[in-house]
Amino acid sequence: MARKIATADRVSRDELLEFLRPRHHAVLLTHRRDGAPQMSPVTCGVDAEGRVVVSTYPDRAKAVNARRDPRVSLCVVSDDWDPWVQVDGTAEVLDLPESVEPLVDYYRAIAGEHPDWDEYRAAMVTQGKSLLRVTIERWGPVATGGFPARLA
Repeated sequence: MARKIATADRVSRDELLEFLRPRHHAVLLTHRRDGAPQMSPVTCGVDAEGRVVVSTYPDRAKAVNARRDPRVSLCVVSDDWDPWVQVDGTAEVLDLPESVEPLVDYYRAIAGEHPDWDEYRAAMVTQGKSLLRVTIERWGPVATGGFPARLA
């Protein structure tokens, strides 16, 4: 049986966005007050401007940390964890009422059309939802696991 060879493909911004759009699982890294990392598994999407978007609540660690230090990273993974890519950028946190329409865009990016947008908007307000929006500044290669080529 042939061994799978690991890959690390450098991609353009357009290729990165094409990779990200169908993948909705990530681990988000923010920084605690003391600078230590804080990681959260998240569901994410890509908005029309090419930013990674994550729904959250205003008092969650990811939102609190991103307000204080907007430098964030995400490891966006495929459903089976392979392939993946790391993206780094600057986050902004949108709270109500500014978060409502971007949350509609977030839903569309992940699940398509909602059967009742008025109901969805009302639910976001009732739940007090916020949106974390990451402007991508750099990214690593799109990578897959496996053996180094020299060992395969």
